[in-house]
Amino acid sequence: MDATTPPSSSQRASGSSFYAAMRILPQAQRDAMYEVYNFCRCVDDIADSSGPRPQRLQELNEWRAQVSALYRGKQGPLVAGLARPVRDFNLAQEDFLAVIDGMEMDAVEDIRAPSLATLDLYCDRVASAVGRLSVRVFGLDNETGHELAHHLGRALQFTNILRDLDEDAGVGRLYLPREWLTEAAISTSDPMTALRSAGLATVCNRLAERAREHFAQANTIMARSPRAAVKAPRIMGEVYRIILDGMVARGWRPPRQRVRVSRVRVAFILLRYAIA
Repeated sequence: MDATTPPSSSQRASGSSFYAAMRILPQAQRDAMYEVYNFCRCVDDIADSSGPRPQRLQELNEWRAQVSALYRGKQGPLVAGLARPVRDFNLAQEDFLAVIDGMEMDAVEDIRAPSLATLDLYCDRVASAVGRLSVRVFGLDNETGHELAHHLGRALQFTNILRDLDEDAGVGRLYLPREWLTEAAISTSDPMTALRSAGLATVCNRLAERAREHFAQANTIMARSPRAAVKAPRIMGEVYRIILDGMVARGWRPPRQRVRVSRVRVAFILLRYAIA
C-alpha cells in the first residue's frame, strides 16, 4: 500500500456487510462512516502486510502523527478525509489512536494465545474504539454510545476471531485466549497445532457463548435507544450473529467451511431495519 495515497472510502467499503449497513444512513453520516472505515482498513492493511516489522511500525507511527496533527489544525495527506467527520461529529482523537495502538499489537509480533486481559485490550482497541467513533456519528449520547461500543465491538470481534481461525493461523496468529486453551488441555501456542487439537471445540464454543452474551447486552442497549440512531449497528449485529450461529451449527472440526450470509438475506435485514 502507498502510505501517502489511501484508497477512496467508498471503494474500501463497497461489497462488505459494513457497506450494506451504512447505505441506510443520511449522506453526512454515511460519508463520515466511510471515512472512518477507510482509516481502519488502511491501518489494518499495514498491520497485516508482509513487509518488515520496522517498516510497518514506521507507517503506523506516520498515521499516529498525522492524526495528532489533525487535532492541532494540520491536515496531512493520510487524514484529509477525516477532517470533516472529526469536526462535524466531534470524533475523539484518543479513539483513532487506540485503533492504531491495536494494529500495532499485530505489527510488533504475531499474537499467539494472548492472555484474557491482553485479548480484551486488543478487542477494545481494534473493535470497541471503532464503535466509539461510530456511535458519535450515529448520534447516540456519550454514556449509551460507549456502552454499546463496548458490547457490540467485542461481540463482532469475537465472531471475527472464530470466523478467521484458519486464515489467521496461516499467517502465524492465534487469538484464542491462553487460559481457555490450557483448561482445554491445549498446551501449545502454535496456531496450526492448536487448531488440530481435540479441545478446540471447547474453546471455540466458549468464545461463541461470550460473543452471544455481548450481543444480548448490545441488543438490550439498542432496544432502549432511539431507533434512527441504532439502525446501522442493528444490521451489523444481526449479520454477524447469523455468522456466529452458522459456525456453531457447523462445528469446529476441519475442514471448516467459511460461513457466509447470502445477499438475499442481507437485503432482507437491510430492508427490515431501513423502514423500521
